[in-house]
Amino acid sequence: MSRLHPSLNAKMGETSSDSTDILKEFYIPDYLLIPDSKPVHVKYMPNSPVVVFINSKSGGQLGGELLATYRSLLNKNQVFDLLEEAPDKVLRRLYLNLEKLKNNGDSLAQIIGMTLKLIVAGGDGTAGWLLGVVCDLKLSNPPPIATMPLGTGNNLPFAFGWGKKNPGTDPQSVIHFLEQVMVAKGMNIDNWHILMRMRVPKEGSCDPIAPLELPHSLHAFQRVSPTDSLNTLGGIPFHYK
Repeated sequence: MSRLHPSLNAKMGETSSDSTDILKEFYIPDYLLIPDSKPVHVKYMPNSPVVVFINSKSGGQLGGELLATYRSLLNKNQVFDLLEEAPDKVLRRLYLNLEKLKNNGDSLAQIIGMTLKLIVAGGDGTAGWLLGVVCDLKLSNPPPIATMPLGTGNNLPFAFGWGKKNPGTDPQSVIHFLEQVMVAKGMNIDNWHILMRMRVPKEGSCDPIAPLELPHSLHAFQRVSPTDSLNTLGGIPFHYK
């Protein structure tokens, strides 16, 4: 899995003199985002197309403000509120549409599929959620992820080089962050999967009773066959990627 690390050469406080020109580098047209939309001719190929995921509840009121700013600067359909739609559904829909268009000879769909970057704004839980989703999708060319600190601890964004303090929700601050994303270097990180199995009860049903809300990092499974070779007491099988 790849995440983005801001370039040391990026100068803090610098923004483009022409915001419109810069924003073209990140723009994705509707027909690539919305299946069965009518294709349009695009004259300019973006250098750094992005899909943005924002937890609107993070950072007090900052999440909602950040969502509004991104939607005002980019195509609103490439900016998602995680409280309204889960990232796995968004990315599955997007990549299926890109693959369909690419097979029909759409050159922009092919370029977007190869150069797409993701931005996630939220706390550590939100960032970890998106990292896990991208890993679980098992894409042939997984997009690198920039983590925008918007939570309380922000340890993941800090570890990835994006700092702990929210960079701001006003248009100039968002444009500056996008510029950093454009020049950021991709770096691979390790990812671990741990499979936990519960002991079969002596009485009653062994079908799981899921809690009302599982953390996004956990996935519920059904009953495990008694003949499963991994069904051992005290065993903790895992996969290293």
